[in-house]
Amino acid sequence: MNLRQTALRTTLLASLFGAALSTVAFQANAATLRIAYDADPETLDIQQQLSGGVLRLSHLVFDPLVRWNKELEIEPRLATSWDQVDDTTLRMTLRSGVKFHSGNDFTAEDVVWTVERLKRSPDFRAIFEPIVSATAIDEHTVEFKTASPYPLLLNIATYIFPMDSAYYSGEDDQGNDKSAIVPFGQSSFATQNASGTGPFQITARQQGVRVDFERFQDYWDTDSPGNVDEIVLTPISENATRVAALLSGSVDFIDAVPPNDIERVRNASGVSLVEIPGTRIIGFQLNEETQEAFKDARVRQAVDYAINQVGIDQRLMRGFATPAGQLSPEGYAGHNPALEPRYDVERARALMQEAGYGDGFSISMISPNNRYTFDAQIAQAVATMLSQIGIRVDLRTMPITQYWPEYDTRQADMALIGWHADTEDTANFFQYLTMCRDDATGAGQYNFGSYCNEEIDAMIRAADVELDTDQRSSMLQEAEAKLRDDAGFIPIHWQNLAYGARENVELEPVVNVLDFPYLGDLVVRE
Repeated sequence: MNLRQTALRTTLLASLFGAALSTVAFQANAATLRIAYDADPETLDIQQQLSGGVLRLSHLVFDPLVRWNKELEIEPRLATSWDQVDDTTLRMTLRSGVKFHSGNDFTAEDVVWTVERLKRSPDFRAIFEPIVSATAIDEHTVEFKTASPYPLLLNIATYIFPMDSAYYSGEDDQGNDKSAIVPFGQSSFATQNASGTGPFQITARQQGVRVDFERFQDYWDTDSPGNVDEIVLTPISENATRVAALLSGSVDFIDAVPPNDIERVRNASGVSLVEIPGTRIIGFQLNEETQEAFKDARVRQAVDYAINQVGIDQRLMRGFATPAGQLSPEGYAGHNPALEPRYDVERARALMQEAGYGDGFSISMISPNNRYTFDAQIAQAVATMLSQIGIRVDLRTMPITQYWPEYDTRQADMALIGWHADTEDTANFFQYLTMCRDDATGAGQYNFGSYCNEEIDAMIRAADVELDTDQRSSMLQEAEAKLRDDAGFIPIHWQNLAYGARENVELEPVVNVLDFPYLGDLVVRE
């Protein structure tokens, strides 16, 4: 729907208890939810940017074909049932009687249109590369074909949020293609307008200040227990200010409760805390295009040995993370129990000397300062640790809205990134973070440093068509071991999740390890 752009007179960066926050302070009741996230959605085009903020938006304004429940099992949404016709064909039956916010009917043609656009998206096409075609069999049946057997087709269906093909087709008032996917940071019809089938419509938005949502009156899921009629989302990047907003009653729900405030929120009167072990890997990428030394595996290994992951967890994260020696968290198919953090400064110095860099060298590093828990502090800690082996770091931190465009230029020598596997599977980490970059297929889309190991890539591709789960797990575990030996990615930890809410907000049933709260089902008691 066309969005009403509001001009708020004050910003929410002023004093929390001053006029700015009171601008959005609604009386809490069963119909209105006031949220403070660490950042607001970067764009309204849900296929422009593959990020946590955009995926949260997707679950508010759109609906997936299927989604994960709290037990990480697939449950129906816009697809009501499915049948594996043969090794390379999946047929889905779609829900009838579903309306888009525009009033258009949802049909199989919208699914086909959406998948074809996803395959054009630089951020998503690697996920959807296995799908060679999507065909509308009839108005409420769609068939997906893959080139070869693919064990994760239902997993990637959780990322198909059908878009309103009629709404996004044609030209806007300036004669531009409404369906265009523009580079992040640029504006288009889809970045400023939205029509989904989801529980909420956007009624007003001012980037970085506020987003207003209202319940879609024709929402199909009449069995949902959700009773929230309006949502006001306020981005508050500063941890202390966000926590203070919750404890003062100025907001009803916050994300990313920082480790140093966990006990404070847990013990606060009238507030509940929900903690979830996380699967998002936080780590660093080394740019082999800008820093010659990083082409040497011994130098990359030295960087890994120089970083004290356990120390970061204990002293900075206060135990609110799991130190990592690989990409895959426990429970993932490729998790290799033998791979633990390997902090050893003397070994790191020896590797630097062996590689011919005993005197060290200087690098630039970038990190967001409002996307992951203590992201800027982690980067600073790592910079200090690297100084012990002669690597002198020029660190720059910035808000996430500035960080992604800077990251995309790939001009820094080292960058911090967090990644949650989009398919809840090991292979996704490799496909996006470490595969040799291929703009045609989207492989390595977030491979900041142009690391390339064709042997590991071949192992991942072979695992992607292996239907024997035990064999596939062994293949992925071997790939993790080889990546560790080559130091193609520098893991730090898997970040845990913590949410805080007023006691009348029944938060626990709608939050999950994916960090995409299903707020359409949220109940707020009187």
